[in-house]
Amino acid sequence: MAHDAHESHTGLIWKVFGLLSVITIVEVIFGIIKPDSLHLTQFLGTSLLNWLFLILTLVKAYYIAWYFMHLKHEKTSLRRAIVWTCVFLICYLTTLMLIEGGYIQDMLAPYISWTYNK
Repeated sequence: MAHDAHESHTGLIWKVFGLLSVITIVEVIFGIIKPDSLHLTQFLGTSLLNWLFLILTLVKAYYIAWYFMHLKHEKTSLRRAIVWTCVFLICYLTTLMLIEGGYIQDMLAPYISWTYNK
C-alpha cells in the first residue's frame, strides 16, 4: 500500500502571509509619510516614491502568484509563458503611461496650474 506523503504547507503559507503583510505595511507607511527625498525626486518620468510602490506591488504579485496560485509546482514552460507575458505587458503599459502622461502634461500646462495655490 503506497502512501502519498503530503507535506503541510501551513508554515510556508504563514511566512508568505507575513512577508506580504510587511510589504503592505511599508507601502502604507510610505504613502502616509511621503518622504520628500522620494516624493520630489524624478526618475524616468515619475517620482522615486511611485517607482517604490510599483516595485513593491510587483513583488507582492509575484508571491501571490507563485505560492497562492501554485505556479511554483507547474511546468517551467507554463511558468515562463505566464511570467514573461506579464513582464512584457507591464513594461509596455508603463511606457505608454509615461509617454502619454508627459504629452498630456505638456499640452495642458499652459491652461492648468498643477500646483495647489491657497
